[in-house]
Amino acid sequence: MPGARIKTQQGVKGVPEEEKIPCEKMKEVLLHISNVIISNADYLTDLDRACGDGDFGVGMLRGFTNVRQQVENYEGCDVGEMMMKSGFAITATVGGAAGPVFGALFSSAGMKLKGKKEVGLAELAKAFRAALDMIMKLGGAKPGDKTMVDALAPAVEALEEASRAGSSLREAFSNASEAAKRGAEATKEMVAKKGKASYLGEKTLGYPDPGAVAVALIFKAISEKL
Repeated sequence: MPGARIKTQQGVKGVPEEEKIPCEKMKEVLLHISNVIISNADYLTDLDRACGDGDFGVGMLRGFTNVRQQVENYEGCDVGEMMMKSGFAITATVGGAAGPVFGALFSSAGMKLKGKKEVGLAELAKAFRAALDMIMKLGGAKPGDKTMVDALAPAVEALEEASRAGSSLREAFSNASEAAKRGAEATKEMVAKKGKASYLGEKTLGYPDPGAVAVALIFKAISEKL
C-alpha cells in the first residue's frame, strides 16, 4: 500500500502488524486535502448561496491556504502536532461558524495523536471520533440537522467498523469516503436546523449542505493519498 508502512512482527517473518501512516505521508495527505478544498472553493461558495450567505467557499479557501502554508513549513515529525497546527490555522482564518468546527476536525483529532510519529487505523478512528464529539459540542448539531455532522458521523462510524474488522487503511478510508459522500447527499432531503441556513427553513430542501460536502471532499482526499 503506497504511503502506509507495513511492519513485520518481531521474530515472525512475513506476518504484518497494523499498518501505520508515517508523519511524512501525513504531511502529503494534509497538503492534498488543502489543494482539494482550495480547488473546490467556488463550488462550495455556490452551494452556500443556496443555503447560506455565500461566504463559505471564500472562508475555506482562506483557511486551507493557511493550512497548506503551515504544513509546508512544518519541520517536525509529530502527526498530532501537525494536525493541531492545521486546525488552529483553520480556526484563525476561516471565520464565522465554520472556523471553529472545521478547525476542531483537525485540532481535536490531532490532540489524540500528539507525540506520535506514525499512526494506525485504530488511533485514527479514535481521533476522528474525538473530533466529531467536539464538533457536536461546539455547534450543538446532531445527525439530521443538515450540517457537516451528517457527513462526518457516518465517516467516523465507517472507520470504527473497519478498525474492528481489521481492514486496511486504504479500504477503511475508501469506505469512510463513500459514507461521507452518502451523508452529504442525504442532506438534500433535510431542512437546515443550525446556523444561518436555519433561517431559510424549507427553502434549503433540495440543496446539499456545503459543510457536509466539504467533509466528503476531505475524506475523499484522504482516501486518494493512501
